[in-house]
Amino acid sequence: MSKLNKDILFLLFEELRDDSKSLFSCLMVNRLWCETVIPVLWRNPWCYDINYHNKNYLFTIIASYLSDDIKESLTRQGIQLPSFSYQQFLFDYLSFCRSINIAIINIITSIGSPLSYNQFILQQEFYGLFMKKFPELKYLDMRSIEHQIFYFPDAKIRFESLSELTCDTSIDSSYFYGLAQLCQYIQRLIIINVDPTDYHSVAKLIGVQKNLNYFEWKDDHDIYAPGPDRDSYKEILLALEKNANIINHLNIYFIFISRTSPKVLPKFHKLKSLITDFWPFSEEQLKMCVYRDLEILKINYYELKAASIIIENSEGHLKKIFLGPTYELDEFYDYIDNFNDDSLIFICKVYQKCLLIEYLSLTFPPSKQHFDEFERLLKICQNLKSLLLAIYMNAYDVETEEKLENGKKLLELLIRSAPTNLKEIRFLYDVEFSLEVLEEFFENWRGRPAITILTCRFIYKEENYVKLINKYKNDGVIKDFRCESFENVVNGDFKI
Repeated sequence: MSKLNKDILFLLFEELRDDSKSLFSCLMVNRLWCETVIPVLWRNPWCYDINYHNKNYLFTIIASYLSDDIKESLTRQGIQLPSFSYQQFLFDYLSFCRSINIAIINIITSIGSPLSYNQFILQQEFYGLFMKKFPELKYLDMRSIEHQIFYFPDAKIRFESLSELTCDTSIDSSYFYGLAQLCQYIQRLIIINVDPTDYHSVAKLIGVQKNLNYFEWKDDHDIYAPGPDRDSYKEILLALEKNANIINHLNIYFIFISRTSPKVLPKFHKLKSLITDFWPFSEEQLKMCVYRDLEILKINYYELKAASIIIENSEGHLKKIFLGPTYELDEFYDYIDNFNDDSLIFICKVYQKCLLIEYLSLTFPPSKQHFDEFERLLKICQNLKSLLLAIYMNAYDVETEEKLENGKKLLELLIRSAPTNLKEIRFLYDVEFSLEVLEEFFENWRGRPAITILTCRFIYKEENYVKLINKYKNDGVIKDFRCESFENVVNGDFKI
């Protein structure tokens, strides 16, 4: 490995760009590896799993780039700066950097002084330095920003290349207007809605984009702000509609009903991933939502009918379908009037239209018909890698015996028909496994790829279960068996 040429190494490190542990280890191999990995690490040095409060090397490196005059001025104000210059470093680190994270910069500058005013002045000098030293600016997380950095010298040139922006709506409108003038080729835009008072400036920034590929909006407040026409999201959606022909990834979470959504969402014909809420779309409105290239779909747990219609209108490219289950079973039944029928139709639509499916959430009652259709799905969808199975019984208080019987049927079915690619199963709600049934499952799983099981029932942390699980881990039958939080079990992005 140490004899690989620099170009091959760079490609390898690019694949590891989100794996900080591996990248930092590569620094220690030899000089060539170090020289090759440094540009990858420093492209976005704020994104790694580092405690920035305790590690001051970033502060030391950045502060060392400041001119002697600026250092002297800052020192007179009581700001503590490193005493050596950046010429003593082996690399010109800032020349590799393409990103700014405001929150991390705020943490780093607190190393120089505990005083808010001094930190503000130091941040201003850092941003001015970035505008001069960065060859371009690709990524900006501007949450908690206090400096209008797009007015700095050289900022116009830097911001024209911005491709990814994360922000929140608490920021003064002048920031969004300023960015709208400079940044019109953003490819990935993430907006956290924490202050629903005025969306005009945000809509302006969205509307001027010419290359928007990914858009994410997440409500993070509980303030009802209906707007003049009783739809607070109308201005955002109409601005987003201008990019309907180029957006491939749409992630919208509205906590209140949008009357504009049924008119706008059907226009995004080129979507590859869609995360949204279709409530309360009518059946006619849902049938207008045709996403032929869709590969990833995530909607709320109670929208089984909507999911089935979206799947029916797809062209068979779906690889991931996630449903978000709820904590409370009574809430579940309050929302779904025809749970038994809708869940059965959903299972059928998956095995009829989604032959490429790899990651799948299923929600159904433990009836013979549902188990039969689920088994048919397993036999047809041979690419399945991960399953989340939420078994619901139409009762608020389910006896343990019933849960154990559900668990036994489910594991027997999986042994008979699970595809060979299946490597992960997540279990929720009205299903439990006795020690004997679980052992029989593990014995019958021998010879297949090691399975990972996630559950949020902590009964499996009892001593007898732990002993059994460890036995089959040692035998290579189980890769892992974890009792995780509800959030981790339902989160398809959570990996062990």
